[in-house]
Amino acid sequence: MPQIKSLSYEMLRNECDPESLKFNDTSELEALEDIIGQERAVKALQFGLKIKTRGYNIFMCGPTGTGKTSYAQNYAKKIAKSAKTPDDWCYVYNFNNPNQPSALNLPAGLGRIFKEDMENFIKILQMEISKAFNSEDYEKEKAAIAKEYQSKRNELLEKLNADAEKHGFKVKTTNAGIYFLPVVEGKTISEEEYNQLDERLKHEINEKSNIIQLETMDIIRKIKAIEKEAEERVAEWENKIALFAVGMHINDLKEKYQDYRRVVDFLENVQEDILKNLDDFREEDYTDEQQQLLIPWFKGSEGSPTDKYRVNLIVDNSELEGAPVIVDYNPTFFNLLGKLEYENEFGTMTTDYTMIKPGLFHQANGGYLILQAKDVLSNVQAWEALKRVLRTKEITIENMKEQMGLVAVSTLKPEPIPVDIKVILVGSEYLYQTLYEFDEDFKKLFKVKVDFDAEMERNEENIYKLAKFINSFCKREGTIHFDRTGVAKVVEYSSRLVEDQTKLSTRFNDIVEILCESSAWAEIEGSSLVSERHIKKAISEKLYRSNKYDQKILESLKDGTIILDTEGEVVGQINGLTILDTGDYSFGKPARITANTFMGESGIINIEREVEMSGTSHSKGVLILSGYIGQKFAQEIPLTLTASLCFEQLYGGVDGDSASSAELYAVLSSLAEVPIKQYIAVTGSVNQKGEIQPIGGATQKIEGFFELCKFRGLNGKHGVIIPYQNIKNLVLNDEVVEAVKKKKFHIYAVKTIDEGIEILTGMKAGKRRKDGTYPPGTINYLVYEKLKKYAQTAAGFYRDDKKGNK
Repeated sequence: MPQIKSLSYEMLRNECDPESLKFNDTSELEALEDIIGQERAVKALQFGLKIKTRGYNIFMCGPTGTGKTSYAQNYAKKIAKSAKTPDDWCYVYNFNNPNQPSALNLPAGLGRIFKEDMENFIKILQMEISKAFNSEDYEKEKAAIAKEYQSKRNELLEKLNADAEKHGFKVKTTNAGIYFLPVVEGKTISEEEYNQLDERLKHEINEKSNIIQLETMDIIRKIKAIEKEAEERVAEWENKIALFAVGMHINDLKEKYQDYRRVVDFLENVQEDILKNLDDFREEDYTDEQQQLLIPWFKGSEGSPTDKYRVNLIVDNSELEGAPVIVDYNPTFFNLLGKLEYENEFGTMTTDYTMIKPGLFHQANGGYLILQAKDVLSNVQAWEALKRVLRTKEITIENMKEQMGLVAVSTLKPEPIPVDIKVILVGSEYLYQTLYEFDEDFKKLFKVKVDFDAEMERNEENIYKLAKFINSFCKREGTIHFDRTGVAKVVEYSSRLVEDQTKLSTRFNDIVEILCESSAWAEIEGSSLVSERHIKKAISEKLYRSNKYDQKILESLKDGTIILDTEGEVVGQINGLTILDTGDYSFGKPARITANTFMGESGIINIEREVEMSGTSHSKGVLILSGYIGQKFAQEIPLTLTASLCFEQLYGGVDGDSASSAELYAVLSSLAEVPIKQYIAVTGSVNQKGEIQPIGGATQKIEGFFELCKFRGLNGKHGVIIPYQNIKNLVLNDEVVEAVKKKKFHIYAVKTIDEGIEILTGMKAGKRRKDGTYPPGTINYLVYEKLKKYAQTAAGFYRDDKKGNK
């Protein structure tokens, strides 16, 4: 009989003794200030945030719920506090190229002041210029210039009249021009009278007319020169008036911003533009009738002449202490780079530099930008935009339609803004590996990998950190605190999440769910503290909400719809253990595996593979069985075997190699014609040497078989065989532990196929002798003899067939 003993109940989970915790409840502890169990990730993040070289952006990867984003945000804020506050940025009108607004930067807080200064200047400008041009001094000087011009003009016209009279003409001046009328016998004549004159007199009049016209042209040129001089003098006077009105204010601004060359240049351009466009600042005097005739929207569509002096402050860091830390979950193309907004004015889309809106890069410039990788990759053009900014080190606001080549839109092209930013992407390991493999830019731009682990060591230090985490949760959410029995149960639940007695889970989202729900049950009960029973209640209720399909399958097993024996012994039939996953919930359930063996050359036939229901891992596991049987039993004889394997009543796909040992046991049972105990289920993979290898989900598989056996009645023989290496992965529930403690259920841990077959059949496996045979009365002996018989029969069959053919 086998000598392998079942595991003791103490080995089935690592219980946390509440008495080992040196506090009564979590209110006595300090709040957790750091992340737990992520030493590698913490060091990588610290390095990534400190290095300033281009390309050392950060990609944080790891399982969901390990606190990647929150830790990145908290640590970046800690670093950012001691960093320099970045400059403010604003866009102003470009007087040299209006389609390309200019970007100005000023120290943090000065941007808002500059914007307010320009708003005040515009108010002063409108008021002072209007006042200046409505003053008596302005009108007197303008009248004096006009009078002087009129005097010179009159002198020239008088001279023209005098010369005209000398030559026998009289001058007539109208709005249409200057006319000369001939004078004959002391009076002007008409065109009819002129035509009646003799030819000699006409000739004399024409000769004199030509002379006077030449003189007139010279007079007109002099008058125009006088007019131009007058206009220039008026313009010069108006400039003086305007400079007197606003020059002092411009000079004050220049002096205030003298350390910022581009601001001073802008102010000089403003002053020059004011002087060029003084007429735009004068008040129009419309009559009531004219006001009614004016189309209301027409006057407003052109905007105020002072609009181009305004400042569009797109980044205001006046209230920021240190560097910015921006977290965003909607990184679209426009949200990243900023955009130009448009207004619809009667069917025409218009925009200007005041409608430039900042993006995330503008807001985070000089600091840190934290984004979810999947969000960036799922937004059209966002990933390419992000890489372009990191490559060029500048932010260019662009029209996405132009980027995609869909349509060319005439629009503004704001001056690019230089960027100094650290981007932190948060995503999965799969996304990291995919980008690293298929995107050449990724490995150049994201050189720091911060890899979060799903588990940490279960030691005293981390247990106390977990208790502090619970304290932080209670304070943050305003819930009641946990006593030490509750904390101990959370520790055990954390180990169950990772299925390892020596580890704790770092998936704090899952832990927080239990904390929330157990707190709610404690409050419903009216308890002042959350204890062990509330944790158990929360766990059981959480399972109940998700285990509908688990119960449906159990019902099918109970009523015999799914055929599965838990009593007796059967040749070539075994209970394997499987894991079913519904997304939010996974559970273990037994499945009948059958094997039939007979003479042939097909080897082991995987029925699931033949009907394309087998995954690659499962198919590999079945193929390994042929290697084991050949190595163990076909060293001296040819292998003449066909074996068919099937998961009975399985109508979905099957994958994984955790049933390969069970399949091998079924084949050996069929060959040896020795029955297998149906009250013992099996899980574990096997290699070609017959060594049992560890698998996942050991706890769920055991609990799944136990649940069925419990319903049918535990007889003290029920049990499960698992790989020896999976002992540390056992985190079983109270019912299973109690049943094992009372010897009503057994868990066996084996290292080899021989150890497992002895438990399943009650016979010794038998070791191979030097001559290649096995001791009589052992499983291996019976298998070897069956295979030898197949080989001999097949050899005789082929000889007889050959003779018959002759």
